[in-house]
Amino acid sequence: MDPILTGTYGLPRSLPRGVRIRLGLLLFYLAVPIDLIPDFIPVLGYADDAIVVIAVLRSTVRRAGLTAVRRHWPGTDDGFTALCRLTGLAEEPPP
Repeated sequence: MDPILTGTYGLPRSLPRGVRIRLGLLLFYLAVPIDLIPDFIPVLGYADDAIVVIAVLRSTVRRAGLTAVRRHWPGTDDGFTALCRLTGLAEEPPP
């Protein structure tokens, strides 16, 4: 089956609507070439993107909960640990 159609790489319906909206808006923000600070400005151009990504990820993890994020996490355990560190939330032990 196609992973996009099954929700593996999409936004699963089991996540709260607000979380899906935040992630959709984040993807839109990153895809649109217009930024708060243009990327041609050294360091600051990419820093605004990083700040927006961190803020949305932190908000998403806090709203959905680490258990839901862990359930839908397609990456490695090390990547999930990095996400927990990045969002400032303690990682729950794996099941």
